[in-house]
Amino acid sequence: MKCLSFILLTMILVSCGTAVNYDYERSTDFSRYTSYNYYGDIESGLNQLDNDRIKGAIDSLFQQRGFIKSSSPDFLINFYASEMITSSGSSIGIGVGGGGGNVGVGVSGGIPIGGNAILQKMTIDLVDASEDQLFWKAIVESKYSENATPEQRTDHYNKLMLKIFKKYPPIE
Repeated sequence: MKCLSFILLTMILVSCGTAVNYDYERSTDFSRYTSYNYYGDIESGLNQLDNDRIKGAIDSLFQQRGFIKSSSPDFLINFYASEMITSSGSSIGIGVGGGGGNVGVGVSGGIPIGGNAILQKMTIDLVDASEDQLFWKAIVESKYSENATPEQRTDHYNKLMLKIFKKYPPIE
């Protein structure tokens, strides 16, 4: 019984992970893209510090994979995000009730625990630099604490970029 409970809990935790939605042009020859850079006028909707964190995470990941950051790249990267503050969704419930006979009365409420979270929807586009043509796109929703430290935000974006580019280039 303990083993079954453990397996069920593990499945629930795994299913709560961040899902990445991809789209790409099926006729694209991804092997011809070896160098990259960013659009000069990225309007991500994020602050400059987060923009730099995202670019740093992408640079690190792409350079590990053998891509070269170039002033005359094969493709350009654009990203943008929208954010919304949400409650953490966790609370402790308190209830009081009583009754007798066929009558019951109850009062309950929840006390929120944890702080607010930021729900972020991010889109990343890869565009062929010579043809100005979108060839790959990823959309992901993620949450992080509103009170995240700079280190936590950097870690969040590093993990998010790993997840986003896990299936890049697509293998058919």
